Amino acid sequence: MDTKTVRIGLVGFGTVGSGVARILQENGRDIADQTGIRLELACVVDKDITTPRVVSLAPGVLTDDLQRLLDDKSIDIVIELVGGTTFARDLVLKILGAGKHVVTANKALLAEHGGEMYRAALAVGRCIAFEASCCGGIPIVSALRTGLAANDISGLYGIFNGTCNYILSEMTGSGAAFDDVLKAAQQKGFAEADPTLDIDGTDTAHKLAILAALAFGCRVEMEDISIEGIQNVQIEDIRYAREMGYVLKLLAVGEKDADGRVSLRVHPSFLSQGTPLADVGGPFNAVSVFGNAVGNVMFYGRGAGMMATASAVVADIIDIALGTSERLFERMPMVTERRKPANFKKIGDIQSRFYIRIMAKDQPGVFARYGRILGKHSISISGAMQHEGAGPENTVPVIITTHPTRQKNMTAALKELQSPDILLGTPVCIHILDIPEDKE
Repeated sequence: MDTKTVRIGLVGFGTVGSGVARILQENGRDIADQTGIRLELACVVDKDITTPRVVSLAPGVLTDDLQRLLDDKSIDIVIELVGGTTFARDLVLKILGAGKHVVTANKALLAEHGGEMYRAALAVGRCIAFEASCCGGIPIVSALRTGLAANDISGLYGIFNGTCNYILSEMTGSGAAFDDVLKAAQQKGFAEADPTLDIDGTDTAHKLAILAALAFGCRVEMEDISIEGIQNVQIEDIRYAREMGYVLKLLAVGEKDADGRVSLRVHPSFLSQGTPLADVGGPFNAVSVFGNAVGNVMFYGRGAGMMATASAVVADIIDIALGTSERLFERMPMVTERRKPANFKKIGDIQSRFYIRIMAKDQPGVFARYGRILGKHSISISGAMQHEGAGPENTVPVIITTHPTRQKNMTAALKELQSPDILLGTPVCIHILDIPEDKE
């Protein structure tokens, strides 16, 4: 087999960039044998060109001169690994303007400015490849783009953020409070110094925006997604729910109903113990997809890290070099405008089961009042639990689980439940998610 050499540029020589260089050095011959393409890292741009990295580059490859890369006509593919949405946006537009394809791991850029990026790529006959933007080394983008293309996808359920999954797994296993586990996660490198985008659900929502667009064949904007993070999770609720057979996860949920209406949301969710997603622990990611032909398929693996993410970046480089990515890119629905905008379901109209914890006044008739308020809003109780022992101001924790009801009904009921003469504080309410079963 004749071997074709493809010269590549890289902007951002941090952790993932170093991983890309390492893969090309260590696995380059195997890649050439399998694909007929020799990948040459010809130019690496970084503002820091003095700090030693875990991998060495050939003399003259590393530079702080971006223009040198842009002007090099022999470089056809450029990897963007700088992160953020400001400099990265300008950078990607410059790379495309120079007539080069883009490979990126930047989920925030695509979720918030994807339309602009895609239009710019189409205008110059180039493509943007983004496997590494979602779930690290899990090949979920290619699976949705081609592997599951024969399916009408009705559901997408995922654990997309390793930091949050690590925190919730540690809280469940150790019984420690959120703040204590977060500090430990930062010390171990599982959480950023500023973890806001992880724990408030934004990072998960960025990935859901990208994957839902592929799964449901539509454009998705961030405002189409309802977002709730884990920053208010209390260890008491993890303990009580565990007694009832549930595990807490931060889930990304994309569903399409029989009428074609799509609902997208990110929120803490209780899952039944023993279900596949409930068993995903630590910093790992997982995605469960339901298609009308294939049934349920689940993808699991490392959602971040040097080599896992670098593996996805190199996969995109190979797809572009083979000509596959360019042909697929120009046909993707969120790129081409060929599909009508999605019919998004309002968050208040989604159906869900719920877990409710109330610090109830320990007095006769209180529980009956709860039942009447829930019933008034068409909410049926499926289970209840009360622990003995007085809490603050002679209250006791009462746990209620419900049958499926509309979110807007629950919101109205919670507002009415906050009567100071029957409870202390604000009720805690968390979704219970019953992921559909593959019945065949």
